[in-house]
Amino acid sequence: MGYVNITEFILLGLFHNEDVKTMCSVLFLLCYLAILCGNLVVLLTIRGSQLSEHPMYFFLSYLSLMDVCFTSTVAPKLIIDLLVQCNAISYSGCIAQMFFAHFFGATEIFILVVMAYDRYVAICRPLYYMITMNRAVCYVLVVVSVIGAFVHSLVHVLIVISLPFCGANEIDHYFCDIFPLLKLACSDTRLIIIIIITTTGVQSILTFVALVISYIIILSTLRTRSSKGRRKALSTCGSHITVVFMFFLPLIFTYVPVGDPVGDDKVFALFYTVIAPLFNPLIYTLRNTDMKNAMRKVWCQEKLSEGK
Repeated sequence: MGYVNITEFILLGLFHNEDVKTMCSVLFLLCYLAILCGNLVVLLTIRGSQLSEHPMYFFLSYLSLMDVCFTSTVAPKLIIDLLVQCNAISYSGCIAQMFFAHFFGATEIFILVVMAYDRYVAICRPLYYMITMNRAVCYVLVVVSVIGAFVHSLVHVLIVISLPFCGANEIDHYFCDIFPLLKLACSDTRLIIIIIITTTGVQSILTFVALVISYIIILSTLRTRSSKGRRKALSTCGSHITVVFMFFLPLIFTYVPVGDPVGDDKVFALFYTVIAPLFNPLIYTLRNTDMKNAMRKVWCQEKLSEGK
C-alpha cells in the first residue's frame, strides 16, 4: 500500500452515545470554566500580593499558568467536538496540539520537581534557604524547565512528522497524542514505542519515585521540629504530595502501557488533562492559611476600591 498525504484526522472522542455526549459537553464546559477561574484566581492572588516574593508561591503561580495552558490545548476542542459533532482536526492542527500538550505538561512536571526541591531546601536546610533559592535561581529553574519541556515536545513532533501514513486517519482518542498516532502509521513502530516508553514513561516513573523519596526525607526531618512548625510544613507538603500523586499516577499508566504496547487509556488521560488542573487550586488554597489570607486582602481590597 502506498503512502498517502494525510491532511486531517478524525478524533473518535470519549463517547459514542449522543445523549451522553450532550450531557458531558456541559459538564466539561463547567469544568473548563472552573479550571480557568480557579487557577487564574491563584495566579492573580500571588502576583498581586507579597506571596510572589516567596519561592514556593512564585513556582505555584507558574504551575497555575501551566494548568490553564495545558488544559486549554485539549478541553476546548473536546467540548466543541461533543457539542457540534465536529471531530475533524487538520494534520498541522493535530501536530500543534500534540506539541503544546507535551510542552505544557512537561513544563508542569519540571515545575513540580522544582517545587519539591524548594520544600526540601526550606525544611532540611532552612539556614541556606534564602541564599539557595534567591530570585535569580528561581528564574533560572523556570527557564530550564521550559527549555527541557521544549526539547521533549520537539522530539515527539519530529517522530510523528517522520511517520508514513497509508490512509487511516481515525484517532481513537479525544486529542492528538503520540501513541494513538503511532497506531495509524503503516511502518514498524516497535523501536519508536520503546523510545517513547523510555523517554516519557520511565522518566515519569523515575521522577515520581524521586519526588516520593524527597518527601520521605522531608517528613522524617519534620519529627525534630516544633508542633506548630510541623503543622505548617505538613500543610504545604501535603498539598504538593496530593498534586504529585494526582498528576503522575495517571501519566505513568498512560505512558507505560501494560499488555497492548500502544494501548491508550482515555480515562487516565482525562485525569491529568482535566481533573488534576481542576483540583489543584482547591488543594493549594483550602489548607493554606497564607493563600487564604492573601486572597482576602487582594480580592476584598479590589471590591472595596470598586465600591468607593
